[in-house]
Amino acid sequence: MPYTSYILVNFAKQKHRTTFSLMKKFILDLVVRENIELNRNYFLLKLTTNDGAPLPEMLPGQFAEIRIDNSQSVFLRRPISINYVDKISNELWLLVQKVGNGTNKLSQIKAGELLNLVLPLGSSFTIPSDNDKKLLLIGGGVGTAPMLYLGSRLKELGFEVTFLLGARTKNDLLQLNQFEMFGKVFTTTEDGSHGEKGYVTQHSVLKEKIFDQIYTCGPKPMMKAVASYAYKNDIECEVSLENTMACGIGVCLCCVEKTTEGHVCVCKDGPVMNIKKLLWQN
Repeated sequence: MPYTSYILVNFAKQKHRTTFSLMKKFILDLVVRENIELNRNYFLLKLTTNDGAPLPEMLPGQFAEIRIDNSQSVFLRRPISINYVDKISNELWLLVQKVGNGTNKLSQIKAGELLNLVLPLGSSFTIPSDNDKKLLLIGGGVGTAPMLYLGSRLKELGFEVTFLLGARTKNDLLQLNQFEMFGKVFTTTEDGSHGEKGYVTQHSVLKEKIFDQIYTCGPKPMMKAVASYAYKNDIECEVSLENTMACGIGVCLCCVEKTTEGHVCVCKDGPVMNIKKLLWQN
């Protein structure tokens, strides 16, 4: 497996404790095992090592930076959330939305071709120490991607997991069968074609059940609404920010977010952050 490795130091300040993690990052070529078109807007890449070596350790909430080859208009890598890691099949899954030249070019890659990635990057979701806690994972649009891997890890650890997934229409709700393997799934669609009509923060499960912690990823207005709900109900909440991230290591300053600790780079100090660190409620 041709690769280069280097080390980044990441400090993560959390309630009641400060954690220190030293993780090795890899620049490596992965082979495309499958490129599955889910609908006209989304596709799923299943990648593996080209020599059978195990994939590097990756945590829920982290992401990869993908190089787009053979393009005259795309010069920067594209950040993609880690959707799932299948250790049995030695596969890394990346759920990708076609939103521009880079991801459209990526959607054309074929099985057997190589992709160059830098991974794993960024911070991960915090796992509670008490597995009696009831956890709600909320995803909107392509923001459902990191929720699948997080849900799988939480179930392995014995947590009760509930998913709340939102989309514009039923055709935009992805991987429902996979989500159902790891917890109970509720859905909303803006047109009412699947689940309850409306936005995720309007779903009846938020009125009927009490959760101890919420994790969310999706469009910023949705995450701000989820954060507001969590604040009002005194629920611990972590969000995975989707700021533009060009380098992935805190050098280019494209992804800066203003927080209670000043301006931070989302790619290095995030993308996962506790809502108490953000200034959304000010």
